[in-house]
Amino acid sequence: MTSASSTNIATLIAADRLETGAISEAEDRLRTVGGEPEGHHWLETGKAIDLSFGGDIAAVRQALQPLEGQFDICIQPSTNRRKMLLVSDMDSTIITVECIDELADYAGIKAEIAEITERAMQGELDFEGALRGRVALLKGLHRDTIRQCIEERVRLTPGADILLATMRGWGAHGLLVSGGFTDFVAAVVEMAGFDSMAANRLGISGDYLDGTVDGAIVDAQEKARQLHQARQQLGLASELVLAAGDGANDILMVEAAIDGGGIGASYRAKAALEAKANFAIRHNDLTALLFAQGVPRAEWQTVD
Repeated sequence: MTSASSTNIATLIAADRLETGAISEAEDRLRTVGGEPEGHHWLETGKAIDLSFGGDIAAVRQALQPLEGQFDICIQPSTNRRKMLLVSDMDSTIITVECIDELADYAGIKAEIAEITERAMQGELDFEGALRGRVALLKGLHRDTIRQCIEERVRLTPGADILLATMRGWGAHGLLVSGGFTDFVAAVVEMAGFDSMAANRLGISGDYLDGTVDGAIVDAQEKARQLHQARQQLGLASELVLAAGDGANDILMVEAAIDGGGIGASYRAKAALEAKANFAIRHNDLTALLFAQGVPRAEWQTVD
């Protein structure tokens, strides 16, 4: 994957506008590490560009790191860029909120729950213990609050529906894996256009949450297992996988995609995950994942 004899691609996606001077600077930086530029191709004029180079990916990634304040940068081999399996986290990735925090707001304890959520996503707390502890605090909340929360609070992250529609247009499969809850995840599967899902199930007694989670927890290990299982069931080569998330519990899933030669992306993520990703989205919305796959804006699928 990092052979000097192969052609690789550095995709630069501007936070604002990509000027000619920035392209020259990027090419100069490539040359400093033996990544001889072999041409460029606009994916969207003034916004996103592919720079072809011969050289070592790791060295080029290091050389281009100073430009990350202006660009989201994805560096990869030029082959197999269009992925056939998208595995994504839900909360703060495909949607803009953390569902458990919003649900807690209806119980009047959002601040307390949100603090625990933040620490868990930073990797400071055991995920399973933190999840069970937060769910216990929701005991007694009416089950209808879940539907109300979905209708009033759950919104797709910009670009999520375009990403799914475009990838499904070439036959890719979308798997939504979440440490959240099935009611929310099922709704987002339909909203965004995923094909399958894995999530936790809230315990309900009568019409009220009983403060428990039914069955085994979908944690970091389970997310990675779901990725491997989906890839194997679809009969895909490992480099055809794209994984995306925002928190520490997405690290194993993202690493699994990277280890297989695919893309492991972080989206406006916690530091623990961003440090592991091979594509960090800091400035753009989720359509950056289409640019990373070499898809020009003209080929994006719009959503009715």
